[in-house]
Amino acid sequence: MGAYILRRLALMIPTLLGIMAISFIVVQFAPGGPVEQVISDLSGQSGDRLSGGGNDLGGGPAMDDGGSSQYRGAQGLDPEFIAKLEKQFGFDKPPLERFLTMMGNYIRFDFGESFFRNTPVIDLILDKMPVSISLGVWILILSYAISIPLGIKKAVSDGSPFDVWTSGIIIVGYAVPSFLFGILLIVLFAGGSFFNWFPLRGIVSDNFADLTWWQKILDYLWHMTLPLVTLLLSAFATTTLLTKNSFIDEIRKQYVVTARAKGLSERRVLYGHVFRNAMLIVIAGFPAAFISAFFTGSLLIEYIFSLDGLGRLGYESVVKRDYPIVFATLYIFSLLGLVVSLLSDLIYTWVDPRIDFERRDV
Repeated sequence: MGAYILRRLALMIPTLLGIMAISFIVVQFAPGGPVEQVISDLSGQSGDRLSGGGNDLGGGPAMDDGGSSQYRGAQGLDPEFIAKLEKQFGFDKPPLERFLTMMGNYIRFDFGESFFRNTPVIDLILDKMPVSISLGVWILILSYAISIPLGIKKAVSDGSPFDVWTSGIIIVGYAVPSFLFGILLIVLFAGGSFFNWFPLRGIVSDNFADLTWWQKILDYLWHMTLPLVTLLLSAFATTTLLTKNSFIDEIRKQYVVTARAKGLSERRVLYGHVFRNAMLIVIAGFPAAFISAFFTGSLLIEYIFSLDGLGRLGYESVVKRDYPIVFATLYIFSLLGLVVSLLSDLIYTWVDPRIDFERRDV
């Protein structure tokens, strides 16, 4: 197993490098980079700001109307000003040199500073991480705590009224987009047209520091209720159906019939024999569930409930073309995904000792 882990760790390097390289190449062809963003912001300012008198970023006198530039909207701006913008954002260097420099810094977890926030990227990520951790950890715990027992119950009572009704609820929950359900909860319970039982924004109240420890816990849970219910509705649907189908397949196998013939209790059959084999397919989906819970799954929810987390930070950075934040979050989540994928394989061997990845690779 040690050799297998070392091979997987070594494979992470070219995989991570490939992800970052492809993303970097795509960005080179994407219109509206940071230089264009600054030019667009300046184009709405007064004419004397863009001519004669200079500007905050060191611009000089304007070009003649016949001047040209590779940047959209840069006509009339001093070429020296454009050159200073390129140097400020690092675009005065060849793409390959920029990429190699970026990856060299990322190996040391040096993500530089944001283009537009004038703050180290790592500080921004650490500042937003508590919100994403709160959503991600709770969703993972609650979704698996609900979906696995529910899936087992549905498998045991396959075709019963309980199975039919719960399947209908699961299908509806999976089909309805989470952001629409979130808006519905806001309208119903967060001061919309009906009740005002829950807060509309943030994960804690403004007076959180003045509360006692038990009041802080209640205040935190009060703020997290609606976002968690919104995410939970669709989060546990897939895992529930996977668990049910996997258990049904295992229950029909001969070793289960043999275990029952020996007089073992149904609980012992399910959790002592079937559980290990049936849970392999659920464990296989854990890396994707982990990453989506911490980033992609909560993006719209963070916007709807005004939660300032990593999903919202990443989205705003993409819109603003704040590339240091975009690439830093991509690097971190790609690395997390690769590590969690390795952990998922190790859990395979713990759940089912018959699996031997090292022997398979020989």
